[in-house]
Amino acid sequence: QVQLVESGGGLVQAGDSLRLSCVVSGRTSTTAVMGWFRQAPGKEREFLATISWTGGSTRYGDSVEGRFTISRDNAKNTVYLQVNSLQPEDTAVYYCAAQWGPGVLLTLARSYEYWGQGTQVTVSS
Repeated sequence: QVQLVESGGGLVQAGDSLRLSCVVSGRTSTTAVMGWFRQAPGKEREFLATISWTGGSTRYGDSVEGRFTISRDNAKNTVYLQVNSLQPEDTAVYYCAAQWGPGVLLTLARSYEYWGQGTQVTVSS
């Protein structure tokens, strides 16, 4: 049974940074395309970043490019999202997602089969 568990969220002040982690269990993440999304109350789930199974290719959402960095450590079955210069509008539940098989990066939520439970990030002004 595949499980994704996010961690690293919390309450921070504007300008702070966090590193979110997503550990994959039940199946090796080596050949999975991984993604990070977030969802704020009353809003749709927003694409943040995706990374290829080798880690050699990445893509970011327009609202976070330059501030967020996605990376992975396949030896640890873990994907990370470094989030810098956080602002109150970054407040949301952050989710990681996995999809095995595709050889392309995935930016749509509906393209991912497996999801974590999310980690809350709250940014105070």
